[in-house]
Amino acid sequence: MRTRLAPLAVVLGLVLMAVVYSQDTPPQAAPAPQAEASAPADPATYRQQVSYALGRNFGQNLRDSEIEIELQSLMAGVGDVLSGAQPKWSEAQLQATLQRFGQEMQQKAVARQQRQAGKNSQEAKAFLAQNGKREDVQTTASGLQYRVLRQGDGQSPTVEDTVRCNYRGALLDGTEFDSSARHGGPAEFPVNGVIPGWTEALQKMKVGDKWQLFVPPKLAYAENPPGPPIEPNSLLVFEIELLEVVPQ
Repeated sequence: MRTRLAPLAVVLGLVLMAVVYSQDTPPQAAPAPQAEASAPADPATYRQQVSYALGRNFGQNLRDSEIEIELQSLMAGVGDVLSGAQPKWSEAQLQATLQRFGQEMQQKAVARQQRQAGKNSQEAKAFLAQNGKREDVQTTASGLQYRVLRQGDGQSPTVEDTVRCNYRGALLDGTEFDSSARHGGPAEFPVNGVIPGWTEALQKMKVGDKWQLFVPPKLAYAENPPGPPIEPNSLLVFEIELLEVVPQ
């Protein structure tokens, strides 16, 4: 998510993804296998399955990218390359067409990002307005909200410190996008090297504290998220357990 598309990148990406068969993205319509499958011994059948699998992958990528195509022309282009036939248009014409196509895809991506950003911003504002009325939720001057889940009695880090924490990050709908457990245990990082909402919260916490943070978009990634599933202007919910201020 990021979410912007470079000119022609989507075209090149789709071609590459069609050529390399990935078992990580099986066809959606395929039934769940009852037993482990194996490639057929017959060479002709094997080639048919390879061709079909590549075609399905290509088609899936086209559909997922919301690219409108004319199937007959698409197949003609593939066939002409494989057979060595003369192209129906000059290379200059095709390059100009692909350049325009890349620009159109960029415009669609930007428009989609703007729609997501607007929708998520409104949802975040509505949630924070209601959440801030809870007796166990504190709201800071910046708009950061937090709940104290467990109180510690250790020192509070400064902005120059490095800390060790357990954490879990989720979207407003509960979808987890990251956690220290995924990476094998507590994470260590500088207080000034994380999103603004974390930097603010960590300096208020004491070693031993466990807080739940409700981080407004402006204190998280705003309109430039690191990628899916985090969308532009997403409100992020974290649980942070401050384990240690790392000795210098």
